Amino acid sequence: MTTRVLVVAHNHPDFHPGGTEIFAHDLFRAYRLRPDVEALFLAATNHLHREQRPGTSFQSVGDAPDEVIMWSGHFDRFYLSQIDSYGTVPHLVSLLEEFRPDVVHIHHVLLIGIEFIALVRRILPHASIVMTLHDYYAICAHDGLMMRTIGRERCNRASPGRCNSCFPDISADRFLLREQFVKTLFGQVDRFIAPSQFIKDRFVAWGLPASSIEVVSNGRPPVEAAPHRVSADGRRPVFGYFGNLNPWKGVPGLLKAAQRLISSGMDDFELRLHGGAPFQAKEFVEEVESLLDQTDPQIVRLGAYRRDELPALIAAVDWVVMPSIWWENAPLVIQEAFLHRRPVIASNIGGMAEAVRDGIDGLHVRPDDPISLANAMRKAMDTPGLWDTLVAGINPPPDITAVAERHLAVYRGIRESAEIIELKVNAA
Repeated sequence: MTTRVLVVAHNHPDFHPGGTEIFAHDLFRAYRLRPDVEALFLAATNHLHREQRPGTSFQSVGDAPDEVIMWSGHFDRFYLSQIDSYGTVPHLVSLLEEFRPDVVHIHHVLLIGIEFIALVRRILPHASIVMTLHDYYAICAHDGLMMRTIGRERCNRASPGRCNSCFPDISADRFLLREQFVKTLFGQVDRFIAPSQFIKDRFVAWGLPASSIEVVSNGRPPVEAAPHRVSADGRRPVFGYFGNLNPWKGVPGLLKAAQRLISSGMDDFELRLHGGAPFQAKEFVEEVESLLDQTDPQIVRLGAYRRDELPALIAAVDWVVMPSIWWENAPLVIQEAFLHRRPVIASNIGGMAEAVRDGIDGLHVRPDDPISLANAMRKAMDTPGLWDTLVAGINPPPDITAVAERHLAVYRGIRESAEIIELKVNAA
């Protein structure tokens, strides 16, 4: 029996190669290889990546017949709402009625709109709706960061009053309305998937039933691990940062840690910075540029990179550094580092602390603390045998094929539970 699966993401990795988009597309491709699954990939995008085309909200992606882009130029980020119902709903209805998926797996509601959940339930009342909790957008109106807008404080919980203190121009009543609106629509989801225990715990604390959330780790397509860099003296002094540069990824703290190492007389290391700074504020870009000017030549700024370039880039580093200051969920960078057998130096919070085991396959540091990070980098370079021990402790991330099977098992479980309920109702 063939299972039809509609995979929904908030952008396409060809346009915006973020972790959520990459994983959703990799999962879709794993489904596409199975004879018992028919899959369709639906991504939403806007003017930042594509221009609107007359006649329909849908666009194609190259020659792929089973990948569709929905252009979304009218989206309310506060309510996660697609406000152009006239322009999008008829096309989405047509897609649902023509493809008639058995499962609609939503990886994000940005751009497509959270009302899409109710639309699926109305058009396909017997379809299973699954949603992966990749971040905290539903909980936090600050771009899902769970970071306070004043200062650099991480937020442990959301409430209308606390959210109003972050956004004084938005009343607590509106935050309460937002929360109830999101939870009402989430109530129509059959099962949530959490890539980490940490994010499950956050959503349970927010009010989702623990029984509705299943923890399933993300995975990566199998690739040949990049060779380790040759070290004549056994030292491992080359560090790599991978990912976009933004205020929450901790790059300024990483550069300040490099400054501390240099000022202490340690200048025989290298930090290779991979990633661009798209759509970032001028002040942040200027701060990074100023710090880079003060740390040359130990810092090599390599800019944005394509996914297919990663093996060659990671082959040049000994360590991957992830100094994020926000509650990351299940960072793709960590899985890619472990896939290529590089130990990770990461902040000891959120999904990072869950993914990286301190002293086993990486090192933990305090977030937003250049001193702690500098000390860890010094330890990484100067402790004999540490790198070899941590490399030996690395477990590669789950294969995407196995992860796809886990997801399909979740889908089957939903269907079986529904059938049991139907039998009980009919028997009564």
